[in-house]
Amino acid sequence: MRIAVADIGGTNIKAGIWENDVITEVAELPTEAKRGGTHVVNQVKKLLHGFGSFDAIGISTAGQVDSKRGVIIYANENIPGYTGTPLKEILEAEFAVPVAVLNDVNAAAIGEAYYGAGKDSNDFLCLTYGTGVGGAIVMNGRVYTGAGFSAGEFGAMVIHPEDRNAAEDMFSGCYERYASTTALVQRAQWKYPGLRNGREIFAHFDEPGVRRLVSCWADEVVCGLVTLIHIFNPSTVILGGGIMERPEVLALIREKLYPNIMESFRGVKLVAAELGNRAGMLGASQEALEEYHESCKGKT
Repeated sequence: MRIAVADIGGTNIKAGIWENDVITEVAELPTEAKRGGTHVVNQVKKLLHGFGSFDAIGISTAGQVDSKRGVIIYANENIPGYTGTPLKEILEAEFAVPVAVLNDVNAAAIGEAYYGAGKDSNDFLCLTYGTGVGGAIVMNGRVYTGAGFSAGEFGAMVIHPEDRNAAEDMFSGCYERYASTTALVQRAQWKYPGLRNGREIFAHFDEPGVRRLVSCWADEVVCGLVTLIHIFNPSTVILGGGIMERPEVLALIREKLYPNIMESFRGVKLVAAELGNRAGMLGASQEALEEYHESCKGKT
């Protein structure tokens, strides 16, 4: 069984072949997102055409996705014209194989469930911290998508109502404005203009001022986690994104988290994601495998 998989991000599109639980033949193209949804789809086609024959396609993509129909419900203006794209229909017409399409964080959660930090957990939350904050909910081993396929928008939790002005900015006062990696970098640049990214911040982590700055950011991360843990009572919370690969960050968040949750909830495990930038492709492979088997049933 050969499954072509692709992970559509705002900067790059990564693709490969899943076979025997391994991703091989990995290729990459720039997304060139500002050129619009049609161009992004053409970039995906170009990558997939480079893989020869395969039995199904799995797509992990930015944006909110109707995973039953394989349609992009909503994508912001980072990819103009992507909203409404019937990606499953387009790719099935192009390649004549079954196609599964799902949101990138849901795909990453499925990847972690099968191959990574969620292997031993039937119920867990997965959060990714980067430009924003993405989330996924896994219940009884399945991703919970909600009534409109958009559950897990943890970045939209209001944690600072005093800053809320939805009429002007729907994400004002929301979690991702304070807990994302973007928020940390912005906070750092206000005080230390030379610190332009996470790598440079942590190169100066031993400096007291920078350490205090990171500690304040970690308080914001924990604020959201406390709420989510008390609502969902998960066995595990998986934290993804490049910043969470740093052991000092995970240690700091653990140190701050456990005293702030009720004692009966302190059995929750807080762990880093294990699969890095292959998580989405691995998760998409499993959805594509299911789509393939469903299509086979329809032919019998």
